Amino acid sequence: MIPLRDVNPTRVAPILTVLIIALNIGAFVFFQQRGADEETEFLYENAAIACELISGDPLTVAEVQQNICNDDAGAQIFPDKSIALSAVVSMFLHGGWLHLLSNMWFLWIFGNNVEEAFGSIGFLLLYAVAGIAATAGFVAVNASSTVPLVGASGAIAGILGAYLVLFPTHRILTLIILLVFPLVIGVPAIIFLGLWFVGQFSLADPNVAVEAHIVGFAVGVVVAMLMRGRLLRRVKTLENASLRRF
Repeated sequence: MIPLRDVNPTRVAPILTVLIIALNIGAFVFFQQRGADEETEFLYENAAIACELISGDPLTVAEVQQNICNDDAGAQIFPDKSIALSAVVSMFLHGGWLHLLSNMWFLWIFGNNVEEAFGSIGFLLLYAVAGIAATAGFVAVNASSTVPLVGASGAIAGILGAYLVLFPTHRILTLIILLVFPLVIGVPAIIFLGLWFVGQFSLADPNVAVEAHIVGFAVGVVVAMLMRGRLLRRVKTLENASLRRF
């Protein structure tokens, strides 16, 4: 299923959503688009790596070459790397054009309504908390991984979780293929996002950080549930103000 748009108009310009999309695209185009060896070096130097986050130290040359995480002393490949900062930087890096565009498309469709409900500052905090929690969830399960973790998927999953709680009955215009025939149908958000979440457990691709998706989504659900009444009152107030202006 491919989401095309949601039937859920907003009254406030999604400034933070657009800014985050621009930052992600900018990071990919201006920093990651280089030769394969240079891009790999860039990711090891800047992206979050589970082994580093657990040990607090940059990977050694031996750990990279052998793809193992251990405490043996050795020359660090990037001794000046900021381990804490890498957890944030990773949320703006991607593994390719398809990874980037699919993430940004989901953020564009679902982010504007969540930003309207939370307000710009609240939206930014939700995005950041969900992203960091998603990274922590991945690290907890893959503590010995020496592979760079990249992508905004965990943070965006938090936005999807919040949308599910706040707007469960709003329809998502969705493209599906029946045999060879394309069909666009309106799917309630609770079904579309529920299927998306359940589908994460069936992903068998080792290059997909499923744990990050699940934890990020759960964070969005919990935060939105705790604040649901206040958030929906804010949306209603904005809607009424828009009607009065009309």
